[in-house]
Amino acid sequence: MSDDVPEWYKRGRSPFGWMDKWFSDFDEVFERMFEDMAKGMRVDSMRERKLPDGSTVKQLGPFVYGYSMTMGPDGKPVIQEFGNVKQSKRPGLFGMEQPALEPTETREPLVDVINEAEQVRVLAELPGVEKSDIKTTITENALTIRVDSQTRKYYKEVELPADVDADSSKASYNNGVLEIVLRKLKAKPKGREIRID
Repeated sequence: MSDDVPEWYKRGRSPFGWMDKWFSDFDEVFERMFEDMAKGMRVDSMRERKLPDGSTVKQLGPFVYGYSMTMGPDGKPVIQEFGNVKQSKRPGLFGMEQPALEPTETREPLVDVINEAEQVRVLAELPGVEKSDIKTTITENALTIRVDSQTRKYYKEVELPADVDADSSKASYNNGVLEIVLRKLKAKPKGREIRID
């Protein structure tokens, strides 16, 4: 090292030794706090799962959480959460509620709804499942996607931006992405013209 470097730096110490000890104590407190939180989460998040042979296994996780942000037709941002972790509240000290994360066995998939001129296109990310595991229900203005397999469970209700013809639906599933194309219903005239004689 150069002679211009102070001796305390060469030894890997700060010139403020008392502050090093203070920050070290502070780090230890945070480490213990995070360890306690992790222990509590493990107990709350442990799930029992039945195996095909009839035995059960305790499993922690997986924990999936994310969000997507798109612009709505009105120019305002639309934020959509996905995954299997939901915010909730649970009793805390002195009977006060405290925020908590509640993992569930069923995941909410990431879904994009694309409103085109004559059709509505819905893309849903459903990795790790077979095409035969996917069940959908379509009404004029809503779509429900459900998967209940041995390895994964997904569920999502999607509000459609327009009324659609459920009988016209076309679906494909490739590389973990479900695509459903729905033809829009033509708008019915609101009234009819009456001829006056």
